[in-house]
Amino acid sequence: MASLLPVPDISRPLVLKLSSSSPSLWTLFTVDSSFLYKHVHKQRRNNRSSFPLLTTQAVYTQGGVSISSLDTHKFALKREKVELETDAISILNERIRREHGKREATRPVMDSQEADKYIQLVKEQQQRGLQKLKGDRERKEGGVFSYKVDPYTLRSGDYVVHKKVGVGRFVGIKFDVPKGSTEPIEYAFIEYADGMAKLPVKQAARMLYRYNLPNESRKPRTLSKLSDTSVWERRKVKGKVAIQKMVVDLMELYLHRLKQRRPPYPKSPAMAEFAAQFPYKPTPDQKQAFIDVEKDLTGRETPMDRLICGDVGFGKTEVALRAIFCVVSAGKQAMVLAPTIVLAKQHFDVISERFSKYPSIKVGLLSRFQTKAEKEEHLKMIKKGELAIIVGTHSLLGSRVVYNNLGLLVVDEEQRFGVKQKEKIASFKTSVDVLTLSATPIPRTLYLALTGFRDASLISTPPPERVPIKTHLSAFGKEKVIAAIQYELDRGGQVFYVLPRIKGLEIVMDFLEQSFPDVDIAIAHGKQYSKQLEETMEKFAQGDIKILICTNIVESGLDIQNANTIIIQDVQQFGLAQLYQLRGRVGRADKEAYAYLFYPDKSLLSDQALERLAALEECRELGQGFQLAERDMGIRGFGTIFGEQQTGDVGNVGIDLFFEMLFESLSKVEEHRVVSVPYQSVQIDISINPRLPSEYIYYLENPMEIINEAEKAAEKDIWSLVQFTENLRRQHGKEPYSMEILLKKLYVRRMAADLGISRIYASGKMVGMETNISKRVFKLMTDSMTSDAHRNSLLFEEDQIKAELLLELPREQLLNWIFQCLAELHASLPALIKY
Repeated sequence: MASLLPVPDISRPLVLKLSSSSPSLWTLFTVDSSFLYKHVHKQRRNNRSSFPLLTTQAVYTQGGVSISSLDTHKFALKREKVELETDAISILNERIRREHGKREATRPVMDSQEADKYIQLVKEQQQRGLQKLKGDRERKEGGVFSYKVDPYTLRSGDYVVHKKVGVGRFVGIKFDVPKGSTEPIEYAFIEYADGMAKLPVKQAARMLYRYNLPNESRKPRTLSKLSDTSVWERRKVKGKVAIQKMVVDLMELYLHRLKQRRPPYPKSPAMAEFAAQFPYKPTPDQKQAFIDVEKDLTGRETPMDRLICGDVGFGKTEVALRAIFCVVSAGKQAMVLAPTIVLAKQHFDVISERFSKYPSIKVGLLSRFQTKAEKEEHLKMIKKGELAIIVGTHSLLGSRVVYNNLGLLVVDEEQRFGVKQKEKIASFKTSVDVLTLSATPIPRTLYLALTGFRDASLISTPPPERVPIKTHLSAFGKEKVIAAIQYELDRGGQVFYVLPRIKGLEIVMDFLEQSFPDVDIAIAHGKQYSKQLEETMEKFAQGDIKILICTNIVESGLDIQNANTIIIQDVQQFGLAQLYQLRGRVGRADKEAYAYLFYPDKSLLSDQALERLAALEECRELGQGFQLAERDMGIRGFGTIFGEQQTGDVGNVGIDLFFEMLFESLSKVEEHRVVSVPYQSVQIDISINPRLPSEYIYYLENPMEIINEAEKAAEKDIWSLVQFTENLRRQHGKEPYSMEILLKKLYVRRMAADLGISRIYASGKMVGMETNISKRVFKLMTDSMTSDAHRNSLLFEEDQIKAELLLELPREQLLNWIFQCLAELHASLPALIKY
């Protein structure tokens, strides 16, 4: 067995495919261009809406098939459409259109100096965030968070990632004698696609990561090869570029928020009076959270984006209530967003009761329980500003809800919302104050809280009267279920009985009705009629129903003091965060609470499910939701949290290495920066002045005006140039080759300006571009390129990007090559900060 040594990167030979077009049918039938343009022009004057049809009855016959000029014209139109879809300008326009749709709406406009100031602010916040990263699993290496795995914690069959070689399968650790020594040392043995490698354990601790995937599967598509690491390198580069794009998106959202201004909210004596109504003594953590939020609202001009991470029942709601009071007493509206209607209703009841002493502050609940008329009435009141506090589910994010003067958004359990809803929540963050409440924050929320992109307050001390929940984890048995329920009913309490799916609820109902014939039992799930669900919940809250058989609809909210036993069946089908939340439904009073987690036969469970259960057993103490989210990240992955696209990119390298690369990217965010140059300052020292055909000039009617418009559009920005080109083609069809060259010249100059390139010149076979970008930025740009031909021809030296071509090209071909090359480089801009 050979030691695992750095494997040389075996580059593949560069293969260029040259496509040769065979003569197509339409080249056999030609029309004089001057006749076509004159005919078009005449037709345009007579009827501007129609394109001319050739009425000549010339016919070309081949093998008995005749093609009239009318057919030929149809072919010509089809050909023009195909050309438009495949020509270089159209391909570039399409990419820019996609990027524009995704990004431009949130991009802030700021100059370089202003950006410096804000980036420095982010760096300072990051340093504070990194100080918080103190846990048993976290090790700092050169200031960068490390996710490497301890080889002794690996089990045979676990998949691992070696930073330089790629994905392998861990076999085990055993002693072996290294070459030139008599002393045996411990080696980690790892299986790859083409052989086994051994790695000294000390080295393994520095180079290995667990390979986890977001969809909870641990199995990679393929194992890497020891003999060829180029495939792994490409996967790693792809992951790195994806991370960089994500970081820049976050950065731009954050900078946009920092740039927003709103007057600080006034401090008033009424706030102290409102706080005094809180019936409990706040814990030290809770006090700190009150101070943090008050400072955000009354001491800063930038909108708040704070995460309150506190265990179930530790007093997060009170923090939100005080923030709401501060905002609505200044005449603004507050929106409270909950993932389920059950939780929304509970928030509504709590807020209504707390604000009952303030008749001028009206509270409204928008829910599917309402009639159409009630809903319309609420929407009108929201628009007019008559409702100060609006509570509801994701329907509050819909386009029909128009706010009069929204000041604060409170989001409860953000991880329960879908990707689109999360994106909508993110869009609010640029303009209003946002407070997010969570007992188990999603990894992204947690990470941003710890790395400076948002602020976090942790409430980890329980209220003094809280007693830890006793957790029992065991195989399912009917006798165990009956004994647990009987114990709770005997002490006058109520029971939650939770299943992962609606399907099994009726079966459990039959079993419990037979076991407890004199006890009121009900079913609750999200697919029930609104009124029925509301009535069931109300009866359970009042104590009329003793056993509630339900799905995880009760996961959030539902603070029922008398329910102190929860039974969770088929526990392996729940996520760790879900289990933690469900368990938190009980133990709200001073009575001891019990959580019974039942699983089927252990032999049927996956490693993933077993690991999840062990983690929950370990976290029996109160206040461990925060540590649990850390555990859950490694086990559960993060699914759609980062959006669908990133999930695929994580699959390339596994979650742990992905997170480490993310941390590295966050800590060096200011190094990936490109500063554009003014359009007019860009010199293109390649003499090329195409002559437009006289017929086309005649056809355009006012060509100089059109060319001036094109120049103005290019000077403004690339999006304006795209819109100009598309309008030109819509009105006048595909332009002749000379006009295409003229447009490409404008595109080249515009893209060069965006990329910080001030001069482009050619000397023989060499093309040079003078630029202000750094070598690191150039590396990221070339890593993003899809064309090997362009990537392999470029090199960076002394503030210049240079390319050595195989032969000296004619000027028009040279311009085409430069256009394609800049289009590839320009595609990397979403991964760079552009100020």
